[in-house]
Amino acid sequence: MYSKEHQIFLKKEKVRKTKIILIQLLIVFTLIVLWQFLSDKKIINNFLYSSPSNILNTINNFNKEELFNHIIITTYETLISFLIASILGLLIASILWSNKMIAKIVEPFLNIINSLPKVALGPLIIIWFGTGIDSIIVMALLISLLLSIINIYNAFTLTEKNYIILLKSLGAKKHQIFFKIVLPYNKKNIFNTFKINISMSLIGVIMGELLVSKRGLGYLIMYGSQVFNINLIITSIFILGVLSYIIYFIINKIEKYFFK
Repeated sequence: MYSKEHQIFLKKEKVRKTKIILIQLLIVFTLIVLWQFLSDKKIINNFLYSSPSNILNTINNFNKEELFNHIIITTYETLISFLIASILGLLIASILWSNKMIAKIVEPFLNIINSLPKVALGPLIIIWFGTGIDSIIVMALLISLLLSIINIYNAFTLTEKNYIILLKSLGAKKHQIFFKIVLPYNKKNIFNTFKINISMSLIGVIMGELLVSKRGLGYLIMYGSQVFNINLIITSIFILGVLSYIIYFIINKIEKYFFK
């Protein structure tokens, strides 16, 4: 049973979170209404900047099954890339933490490869992996995996030293220190990296689809630019934003459940 003070605190937290959600919804609603108003009054060029009503019309006029398939393909590629990058990122970062010599050898190469413009590697990826889904996933991994390794490894190295010294003084082995101290200490950092990963994976997938795909939301954006269909481009971007939010929301819920 919570104390009276704690119940008051929880109530205030609930009210604060509700206010935040309402303000966020109000901002989105205001921007949509303002966008439509500016379009209706011809203050902005409706052909170049589209409008919320044009986006709805584009969705309504689109073959629903075809549009759904494009969304599913992009979602599938993003989730596969995200899972591979998250698992490999955590695994490789753990290996680097456990072996300082390997970490010293590999770290410069990770930073160099991470700093390379991934779009410039696009032609090589197409030659090596073809023009199918493999190229798209590799492109996404190039963006998200290296970032994941670097972020998680850096978090591991910043674990509170006193905890590690204490366990060493009690005779704990390296794997015991890792699972008892390093991993639990960095749960928040790992989940924050996963949140970044999902956005990076989505960016990588769209970049890959722009280069090689004949399906997916990235393909719709590229096709829309080729036929100068601004409504299709902005509609695809809008759907991407919604998709990104849904995936982020799910990860956020998993994080809260995990910590609870």
